[in-house]
Amino acid sequence: MAKLPPKPTVHEILDAVSKQKTKDKKIDVLRQYDSKALRYCLIWNYDESLKSALPDGEVPYTPNPSPTLESQSKLASEYKTLYNFIEGGNYDINSTRREVLFIQLLEALSPDEAEVLCLVKDKKLAKKYRCSFPVVKEAFPDIVWGNRT
Repeated sequence: MAKLPPKPTVHEILDAVSKQKTKDKKIDVLRQYDSKALRYCLIWNYDESLKSALPDGEVPYTPNPSPTLESQSKLASEYKTLYNFIEGGNYDINSTRREVLFIQLLEALSPDEAEVLCLVKDKKLAKKYRCSFPVVKEAFPDIVWGNRT
């Protein structure tokens, strides 16, 4: 089993999952390091009823040049704001403001965590991490998929 630091980042968890050779071990890592931030990223990535309110593709941001311990764990506290970037999540902000907020969030995160969010935004987490939807569904049977709009 992967041994991660206390309060691992979403990137560290997904990286550990990717390194596991079997489906059961991947599931074990997901369950062991379960967090609200991890679940939110997995749901945004794999739930087809959730649509990003941000443009697809590259995000024009400057990666954090010197991530601190605080920025590495920032996604764990900022996941509550991610609804702003999903269609129907927040009608009170326009698309320009939404994009500015997303860039500000990315620039406050460590580069690894920012990359996770960019992949999730485009539903491309599986392009980097070997963590499939069937593995996620089995790891978290309590997540209800679909009908989130």
